Parts: sequence; C-alpha cells; structure tokens
Amino acid sequence: MARADDPDDRKTRGGHGDRGRRDFRHGEQVVRAGTLLVSATDLVEPTFRRTVVYIIEHNDAGSLGVVLNRPSDTPVQDVLPRWTEASAPPRTLYIGGPVKRDAALCLGTLRVGVNIDKVSGLRRVDGRVVLVDLDADPERIGPLIEGLRIFAGYAGWTFGQLEGELANNDWIVLSALPSDPIGADRPDLWAHVLRRQPLPLSLLATHPIELERN
Repeated sequence: MARADDPDDRKTRGGHGDRGRRDFRHGEQVVRAGTLLVSATDLVEPTFRRTVVYIIEHNDAGSLGVVLNRPSDTPVQDVLPRWTEASAPPRTLYIGGPVKRDAALCLGTLRVGVNIDKVSGLRRVDGRVVLVDLDADPERIGPLIEGLRIFAGYAGWTFGQLEGELANNDWIVLSALPSDPIGADRPDLWAHVLRRQPLPLSLLATHPIELERN
C-alpha cells in the first residue's frame, strides 16, 4: 500500500517532480495524472477503505495522489488563514494520505477559460485542475479558481507498487471531473463517483458501508 517514507520533499507545499510522465494501462484502465483511484469493495484496509484518490503524478519515480474524501476537524482558518476565503466548503483540512501528514499540498480548479501560462504559483495537473503553491498570494490566485482544497499528507507508491495493487484488483481507475478535487464535501464521494459510471460498475455504489448491515 502507500509508502510511509519520503526520500525527498519535492512534492510538498504544492510542488511536484518533473520526472518523465508515463501512462500505465491495466486492461482498459489507464493511470496518469488526473485520474481517480476508487478503492475496490474488497479493500478494507482502514486508511484507504471507500476512498477516492486523485492522481497528481505518475512517472518513473512512482505515483503520488491525495485522498479526496477524508475531511479532518481542523478548519483552514486555524492553520492557513490566508487561504480560507479561496477554500471550497467545508473549508477544513483534508487528510490526503499517510505520508508526511505535517506537510500541506493544495489542489485547485481553475475557472473556465483562465490562462495560467504566465501565472506563478499555479501548476497544471490535468485540464482545469492545478497545484497551488501555498506561498503564493491568495488575492492573486483566488480570482482565477473556482475553489481549492488543502490536504495534510498524501498517498505515494514506489515504482511498480501501484501496478501490483492494480493487478490485485485493489483499485478501480476512472476519469476525474474538474470539480472532483473541490467537490468532496458530498456525504459519500466514493458512491457518487461510482454512481455516475455506466452499468454494471455503477451498481457498486450500492455496496453497504458496513457489511453487517447487509
């Protein structure tokens, strides 16, 4: 599962490495920056059970993403007050994964039509989804984005590790919508993402939260 050590800090505070991007195909599934990993119903490990992970980086160094649906009880106002106004509801920190919980990583969704070619502090991940440098000026970044989400920690896989988990059917690889990183205040994002898929995959959304309730 996701590694709990980090040999370098290049991925913290909104930055990420530039090692060659690569796509990985597992059957009909393609992992790349901007895809979602939705935990399979058989994945019951507490850290990743019923989670939706947004992949930020996938290259020869490994894979990196953040769990979208693990809100904490810590308001953004308490730790990064400058970014409170730009944060998407419920404006709390999210637990991005088990790696480097003391580091913050931020994703934002650009407004339609915004060009960031000459904007410092924003780095495109995929489509309208960007990494936001938390050292940038919120007053300059705020008007360019629909909202942002700040994550404490992230999920990481060493080279080949994620491929092994996909071969074990631990994850379902799906396309992300631009709203997914900031729309995670839904009661059950895991079921919501599955429900929008075609049959028979959408039927997994009805899987009970607690098996004993079935």
